Amino acid sequence: MAQLRQDESILAEAGIEAVIVGPEKPEAFQRFWTVYDIPFVGLPDPTHKVLNLFGQQVNLFKLGRMPAQVLVDKGGIVRFAHYGHSMTDIPSAAEVIAALSERADNAE
Repeated sequence: MAQLRQDESILAEAGIEAVIVGPEKPEAFQRFWTVYDIPFVGLPDPTHKVLNLFGQQVNLFKLGRMPAQVLVDKGGIVRFAHYGHSMTDIPSAAEVIAALSERADNAE
């Protein structure tokens, strides 16, 4: 989430709204959002329905869920997905936007 926070203005300029889905219960999720003043929309998902729907992996050896970035357009189509292998495997907003632009160029 730190990477997203650093890239908040880049995402906004590209018309991308970040929605953070987390496995915590609503109360814990809200506390975290309040304490850290998170500038994004948050969705608690304690039953993991959304996280599983988008294929976020769990690695018990790394004690939890691996990072995943999935960009879904307004029509519900996945336009970009990156599934990290560690908490350091998170693309920057510039990398995501470049990948989206490359796919759009290849589609023409």
